[in-house]
Amino acid sequence: MGTDNVAAGRQAGELVKKAIPGGGKIMLFVGKRDAQNAKERIQGLEEAIKGSNISVIDVRTDDTDRVRAKQNVSDTLVKYPDIAGLVGLWSYNGPAIISAVKDAGKTGKVKLITFDEENDTLQGVKDGVVEGTIVQNPYEFGRQAVTLMAKKLRGQDINIPENKAFIVATRVIGTDNVDDFWANLKKLRGH
Repeated sequence: MGTDNVAAGRQAGELVKKAIPGGGKIMLFVGKRDAQNAKERIQGLEEAIKGSNISVIDVRTDDTDRVRAKQNVSDTLVKYPDIAGLVGLWSYNGPAIISAVKDAGKTGKVKLITFDEENDTLQGVKDGVVEGTIVQNPYEFGRQAVTLMAKKLRGQDINIPENKAFIVATRVIGTDNVDDFWANLKKLRGH
């Protein structure tokens, strides 16, 4: 039960193309480049931007260190003053990117695309600082997993796919749907 990270990467790539229609250079940020979800998200993003005027300068890693994550963004903004977009592939990359961009006075001058639904990221989407964020649905992972296990225990056929994967689709959260998404998320979190 999980996410098709290649498809999620494609969604991010489509957001990049929409945010930077004329093209430009982008930098990707992630904790560990060799993690399977990172590799798949990068693959999907690169597939989506192929043939466009958008190029990935590099992928910066931080070994899941939030301070280093922000520093990677700050360093990128100094080294590449013409950078058009910043893409955070893991949940904490969004807040790190937002903070570094604000500190550098580049809010609105560089396009931000992120993953997941940390509060700072959702606030960035709401404020128009983040173009959009790709979100998973862990609540649905749990609901579907328990439903399938209950069916199996009752002896019912659960139609296991050939690839043995049950995929829960990711969603793009932008200014048009962030309020509803965030309100529902708070409800699911018990707030």
